[in-house]
Amino acid sequence: MTKHYIPQPISTDDVVLSPELLELSESIARNVHEVWAQGRMTEGWTYGENRDDINKRHPGLVPYEQLTEGEKDYDRNTAVETLKLVTKLGFTIEKKS
Repeated sequence: MTKHYIPQPISTDDVVLSPELLELSESIARNVHEVWAQGRMTEGWTYGENRDDINKRHPGLVPYEQLTEGEKDYDRNTAVETLKLVTKLGFTIEKKS
């Protein structure tokens, strides 16, 4: 195990997403939250106003629409960076008619 881990993500600074992919990123962000929440609930976590790791309570166990913009931005960043990486690696995403 490396003691001094230095993250080295692939730079996506040069990638500009189309409006369609930006729209898709919001759907992905919403789903990322749903998958996370489902996983937590499967592990026995429930909603709580304050995070409590011992009693498995978390304030983020609410529908995506009820998250703060800052909390949504965390999921949005994951979605946007994933789409940028997919694009940078030469893949394309098309919407079926």
